[in-house]
Amino acid sequence: MKKIIVSIGTIIALTLPAFAFATTWTIDPDHSNVGFKVKHLMVSNVKGSFDKHTGTVEINDKDITNSKVEVSIDTNSINTNVQKRDEHLRSADFFDVAKYPTMTFKSKKVDKAGEDKLKVTGDLTLHGVTKEVVLDVEGPSKESKDPWGNIRKGATATAKINRKDFGLVWNAALETGGVAVGEEITITLEIEMIKK
Repeated sequence: MKKIIVSIGTIIALTLPAFAFATTWTIDPDHSNVGFKVKHLMVSNVKGSFDKHTGTVEINDKDITNSKVEVSIDTNSINTNVQKRDEHLRSADFFDVAKYPTMTFKSKKVDKAGEDKLKVTGDLTLHGVTKEVVLDVEGPSKESKDPWGNIRKGATATAKINRKDFGLVWNAALETGGVAVGEEITITLEIEMIKK
């Protein structure tokens, strides 16, 4: 009789869908950063961030490659610490936040890329255009309990995109050659998550 019970239990465990082993985590916007940098005047990098963002991460505890990520970013929250520049970036020349108030990332595939490293492939929708992007991820970290009893994890993700691929084509030619704003954007996400 015991053998039959074990066999049935094993069958049930094997037939459970992958999401049965997933834990849902909410991105903590107060302890996370969505940052970027872009070449300015061909001589230096300008850095900025998007200060308002939300997201969830489903981490599969049995198989990390069955995990999922969804992030939504408020484009109006762009912040480069220069008000005039931020206003230009919000305009139709760049993000056109009145027409495209959010950008989103939704994962499609997660691959292991070494110890504590992942490659997360997903769709980035920006300025009304959706393109596949690969995030290089370090983490997620081990669980840690904060002083208020919340369970937390962290991760860092980076990617490079060409802004022209998303219809962000404004530029100005320089007398010395080159352009005012580079095409390649480096994105860095420093994420802290709270277990739901």
